[in-house]
Amino acid sequence: MKQYQHLTQEQRYQISALKKTNLSNSEIARRIGCDKSTISREVKRNKGQRGYRPKQANQMAQARRSNNTNRITEFGWNYISYLLEQKYSPEQIQGRLKLLGWQDVPCHETIYKYIYADKKAGGSLHTHLRCQKKYRKRSLSGQDRRGQIVNRTDISERPDIIDNRERIGDYEGDTVIGHGHKGVLVTLVDRTTRETKIKVLPNRKADKVSDACINMLKGEVTHSITFDNGKEFALHEVISEHLKADIFFARPYHSWERGTNENTNGLIRQFLPKSMPFDSLSDEDIQAIEDNLNNRPRKVLGFKTPLEVKYSFGCVAL
Repeated sequence: MKQYQHLTQEQRYQISALKKTNLSNSEIARRIGCDKSTISREVKRNKGQRGYRPKQANQMAQARRSNNTNRITEFGWNYISYLLEQKYSPEQIQGRLKLLGWQDVPCHETIYKYIYADKKAGGSLHTHLRCQKKYRKRSLSGQDRRGQIVNRTDISERPDIIDNRERIGDYEGDTVIGHGHKGVLVTLVDRTTRETKIKVLPNRKADKVSDACINMLKGEVTHSITFDNGKEFALHEVISEHLKADIFFARPYHSWERGTNENTNGLIRQFLPKSMPFDSLSDEDIQAIEDNLNNRPRKVLGFKTPLEVKYSFGCVAL
């Protein structure tokens, strides 16, 4: 089933024209790029006494959406504001509230309108939205000039069970550098549950990074870790021996091969922007960020949290 999206007025004119040719709902849906149930629901809900007319249908749909917004109680909006302050995205809020059984859940577009109305009134809800990165072309033309890691195993040799996310215990790892190279974070993310582990270090020397990875995963089921090609992971064989885990490396400048970790690092930047050094961060600061991320619903998990998915595999909270 295609993901549901609100129909535009132009699409409603297309539906009206195609209905007159006696095409089936399935064929109409195929031509305008939506699910057949969307067509059926659209005609049923927005048909007037003179049949389905696109202009009238669009006005009825807009009025219904406006009424839905007005049905949200003050408590509901206050709770939504609280979730925004916890760094939930509008789409995460919408999906999570539906999962919890809320009635009259506003769509993510309505929540965005609420945020921007708050901003216009001098509020601060917009400051909790995730910022977009600016990407620049690399000058190295895809060539890795940092030297090669000895005895590395390329990601091309990684088994399918890891690629398919069929179990817990397959991690992706990387480091995040503080402003002015003051402090570094080691981040590990489970590919299946998206559970995140973070450790702050004074620098990214290989011995400190390897010790951090071992301590972070001690007591966890660990089948594999896929690292970036940074030299801080040069002691991967030590990590492998202690954790009894297979270690793989993504290809240089192929960050999408560790997409889960890259996305998570972006979420961490909501709390720790690039202008912030990490040398003054405490373990309590890092734990608070971990707790937020691991208890935040994810769209990719059906709006469950990473810890909820982890416990569904039979893991017990310590």
